[in-house]
Amino acid sequence: MDTFANRLDGGWKWWEAAIEEAQEGCWVRDAVERQVIKDIGAATNPLHDGRVAPFAEDSWHVRIGRIANWAGVLRLAARSGGWALQPVAGVHPPRPAGMAELLSGIYAVGEQGEIWMQQLLKGELPPEEEIAKAEGFLTGPGSLEDLELFFYD
Repeated sequence: MDTFANRLDGGWKWWEAAIEEAQEGCWVRDAVERQVIKDIGAATNPLHDGRVAPFAEDSWHVRIGRIANWAGVLRLAARSGGWALQPVAGVHPPRPAGMAELLSGIYAVGEQGEIWMQQLLKGELPPEEEIAKAEGFLTGPGSLEDLELFFYD
């Protein structure tokens, strides 16, 4: 079943698998991968002014838009490097894990943001606790906002 909880759980597993491979030296990023990570960081700047998620004081459109923005950025990143994004909900990450797995794990949460935005435009509000969890996955200390810090290469 493809629920937000499954996407978030899969996203963390795929992200962790790729980071673990990098930290153990099994995946050493090349110049393209390093630049793509920098570009993702620049394109997904959450403009949260140093606040910590959840961003409850922001409008629904801003909060969900901030999450959904990741999906488009990751699709472009995957295309730029020739990596294929894969569904992660309920699927164990393949080993060795690398850039495709990292991007797929993050994409699962960003894509959920796009789904929420479609619902919001129809007047349906997504569960606020899910929005907060997605925000926490993407922004703040120890999150994807700090992605570059997880690599030692």
